Amino acid sequence: QVQLVESGGGLVQAGGSLSLSCAASGRTLSDWAMAWFRQGPGEDREFVAAISRGGTLYADSVKGRFTISRDNARNTVFLRMNSLKPEDTAVYYCAAGNTYYPRRTDGQYNYWGQGTQVTVSS
Repeated sequence: QVQLVESGGGLVQAGGSLSLSCAASGRTLSDWAMAWFRQGPGEDREFVAAISRGGTLYADSVKGRFTISRDNARNTVFLRMNSLKPEDTAVYYCAAGNTYYPRRTDGQYNYWGQGTQVTVSS
């Protein structure tokens, strides 16, 4: 069984930066797509970024501010978040899906982490 564990969330002021990590265990995910989604208070879960053998993909709202990367040797995916805004406040979830191309839809992902809270103060 695949387990995904996120870390790195916290409280940051607007304009600041945070880096999230997602460590996978249970199987090697180097051939899988990995993604970050987020869910703000009272909102639906939304796509943030994804990375796969087919490339990377970002939501328009984070393009140019967030960077997704991975270390296959460590079975870990990262999300570097710069120029954070209060509207980035959410629980951030890591997901893994057995697809070649990065995907925006959560139905394409098979495994999910428990989430890590990111709070951006104004």
